[in-house]
Formats: sequence, structure tokens, C-alpha cells
Amino acid sequence: QIQLVESGGGSVQAGGSLTLSCLGSGNSIENYRMAWFRQAPGKEREGVAAINKYDTTVYADSVKGRFTISKDNAKNTLLLRMNSLIPEDTAMYYCAAVYVWTHPTLFAHEYKYWGQGTQVTVAA
Repeated sequence: QIQLVESGGGSVQAGGSLTLSCLGSGNSIENYRMAWFRQAPGKEREGVAAINKYDTTVYADSVKGRFTISKDNAKNTLLLRMNSLIPEDTAMYYCAAVYVWTHPTLFAHEYKYWGQGTQVTVAA
């Protein structure tokens, strides 16, 4: 079992950058497939990026080239570097984990552990 706590959200202007963090506790994130999801008001939760034990990554088309997912195993922390932010990136961002070593995916139903979320707001 692993507990996840996100931080780093905030309000930025379009074109700006933010880095989200997800601190794991109770177990090492190194052994989990980890992912970031987001949900905007009135919309379904969508996968943003995922990474597995072997650092294989996958990204949603809408964030490719702008967002980077990575792990700091020494700090047991999952990161999401977000550049060139646009208003459409405004959402609550969630960190998620599942104890599998297979290829990363962006299907929410595959992830067992979730954080409480951190809000990102991008002003035009």
C-alpha cells in the first residue's frame, strides 16, 4: 500500500510553467506504475502522463512536448514539469499508482491508489 500527496499547483499566466510533486509514503514509488491525471469542472478525468518502474513513459497527445513526467526515487517523489501552459490545462491534477511493472497506461480504472489532488489554473 502507498499513500500519495500532491503539491505544487497554483495560478499562472498562459505560457508559464509549473512543477507538480507527488510524495509517496508507506512504500517506494520505484516499485509502482505512476501517473498523473486531471479533471476540469464538468469534464471526465483524463490521463496526462504515466511512467513505469523502468522509466518508460506515455503522454496524452494534448501535452506531448510540453509536459515531462519523472521520478526522484531518492525523495520518493513523482514529478510533472509543465511548460507552455494554456488555459485548457486548467484542472485538478491527481497523482495515481498501481503495483504493476507493465507498460504505462492512461486508463484511470487501472490505478488503485490516488492522491487528493492539487489545483492548476492557467489564465489567458
